[in-house]
Amino acid sequence: MTIAITGASGQLGRLVADQLLATVDPSEVVLLTRDPAKLADYAARGADVRAADFGNPEGLPDAFAGVERALLISTDVVGNRVEGHRAAIDAAAKAGVRHIAYTSVPEPTPDNPAGVVPDHAATEEALRESGLAWTMLRNNLYADMQVDTINGAAEAGQLVTNFGDGAAAYVTRADCAAVAVGVLTSEGHEGAAYDVTGPQAYTAADLATLAGERSGKPVEVVQVDDDTYAAGLLAAGLPDFLAPLMTSFGAATRLGKLANVTDVVERIGGRKPTPLATLL
Repeated sequence: MTIAITGASGQLGRLVADQLLATVDPSEVVLLTRDPAKLADYAARGADVRAADFGNPEGLPDAFAGVERALLISTDVVGNRVEGHRAAIDAAAKAGVRHIAYTSVPEPTPDNPAGVVPDHAATEEALRESGLAWTMLRNNLYADMQVDTINGAAEAGQLVTNFGDGAAAYVTRADCAAVAVGVLTSEGHEGAAYDVTGPQAYTAADLATLAGERSGKPVEVVQVDDDTYAAGLLAAGLPDFLAPLMTSFGAATRLGKLANVTDVVERIGGRKPTPLATLL
């Protein structure tokens, strides 16, 4: 069985590739990337590295040729990626791919204020309409991205947040990769939507406790509204497009959209999920 990974040179893509190459024969692995030179080390390990650019739909069917299952990793152009995702899905169908797993987000519903939801909801819908077998991998917020936040709070003595009493079940990229490999290399996942989470949902108070353990001093939680939070991010130097996005994740957390904890990492990925404290 031949398995493809799109966006294979990205952070998640490389983790999936590493775990997949440790699981199946390298001759069964196809790695798709806009720049094959970035994956020369994987080609040397026996993987088939192919050029694939979602902005060039004409070349995509050849990129998917001979592939039976594929992991479609969502691109990072938030708000402008659905067209590329649809092009990849259409090309995969033309090439004879049978099953696509897609990296989505928990609760991609209209009442979820996270800024990434519209893209993911539209891509999920495109997959459902494609005629292909599909699996939605609804990854929680990456625990990896909370390390700088916690270290910054430890240094400042304050954790400024807009997620109120909400909580998020942060999950590591490596654990998300394990689930993706589990889906791609086993049976029975067609038509399933999996919430991929860490082992615990962390509140602001939990994050402040972790920060305090690092600094050896108490860390105060400072709750602010969305506008104040976004303004603070901009003042700290975040790009104009990123501050509203980060603020929207806080709003989604506040509304409970990221609090669900599941056993998917262990059940599908075959490993214990990594606690945030362990990652730190």
